[in-house]
Amino acid sequence: MPKSNMKQRSRFWVMFILAAALVLALTYSFWPRPTLVDMGEAKRAAMTVTIDEEARTRVRDAYIVSAPISGRLLRVEVEPGDNVTGGETIIARMLASPPSAIDVRTREQARAGVESAQAGLRLAGADLNKALADQDLADADVSRTQILAATGTVSQAALDQAIRGKRAASANVDTAKAAISMREAELANARARLIGFDDTLTLGGPGNSSDQTIPLNAPISGRILQVMQKSETAVAPGQPILEIGDISNDLEIVAELISTDAVQVTARNRVIIDNWGGKAPLGGIVDRVEPWGFTKFSALGVEEQRVNTIIRFTDPLEDRISLGHGYRVEAKIVIWEDDNALTVPSSALFRNNGGWAVFMVTGSKAVLTPVGVGHNNGRLAQIASGLTEGATLILYPGPGLNDGARVKPRSSGD
Repeated sequence: MPKSNMKQRSRFWVMFILAAALVLALTYSFWPRPTLVDMGEAKRAAMTVTIDEEARTRVRDAYIVSAPISGRLLRVEVEPGDNVTGGETIIARMLASPPSAIDVRTREQARAGVESAQAGLRLAGADLNKALADQDLADADVSRTQILAATGTVSQAALDQAIRGKRAASANVDTAKAAISMREAELANARARLIGFDDTLTLGGPGNSSDQTIPLNAPISGRILQVMQKSETAVAPGQPILEIGDISNDLEIVAELISTDAVQVTARNRVIIDNWGGKAPLGGIVDRVEPWGFTKFSALGVEEQRVNTIIRFTDPLEDRISLGHGYRVEAKIVIWEDDNALTVPSSALFRNNGGWAVFMVTGSKAVLTPVGVGHNNGRLAQIASGLTEGATLILYPGPGLNDGARVKPRSSGD
């Protein structure tokens, strides 16, 4: 064979091999490849559906001690957290209100009233002296008449008249003494009108003895929650001074639920109390859902209707000894739970033709499968129909994934 023919033949095979390699490379490059996906599994597991809301602790029956009268509150010595005994521990002391300042005209009128009362007292004293003199005369007259009546010198009627005069004189003495008591009271009243703000003896100042103060006793046994008025100051009747509560036996939780969530909660619902600062969550139970809602603005300024839900602890006091009044907790109210529910990750679900669907993996293909969904807590969803236990599902299905598409599980390096 000529040498030129051999070269042409060799060139042909080289070109053929290069063309075939190029075709194979292009075919490999454009050949549809399996879509890398994350996969999950339908399995039986315990599932709960909760309503989560921030809440706060409070003492159910907190007592606010207020001023019983207007006066001056002395400095409160008790501190928040102090233990008190109901009816025994003195938690504060106060003094009655000092008299108001007196102007010049009022003071002169009061002085004139004092002089008038003194004159009336002197007049009453003179009347008493006259009554005593009349009583002495009547006593002597009775004595003489009795002697004369015994000898028959005077009649019995004269004796009776003398006895009557003695009794009338005694009554006049009693009347005069009562008049003196009245005049003394009028004098004391007139002198009291002279007492003014500048009379330090009546102000209960620092020099006064402690028996002039009014003690305020603790109404219940418990602990001081807060002191509203610590320093010495003038107070009006009913002004709050401090608050007392029994944290150990009377602590509860109040959660302000959105009204649409509150209608799903009933008394006796189990509650998980989490993020309260302790090592483990606490147990609780819904005590009641209040029937009255109120308007509250959220942090974003959205107007919401809220309802107070009262929760009581079920764990012993030793597990929550550090909790106090007004502490923040997170309440998870369980509205549904099942220990053996058929569940799938919520991320596998998507909407399809007005219902729910998943992509189930059969072989290496994604199969569009409609499902019936029961409860969904955002992490797991309960499957009522359409799937069986152990089915493999695609998580986070993208919009480009179609029914029948080839899929491949994503590895950690993909």
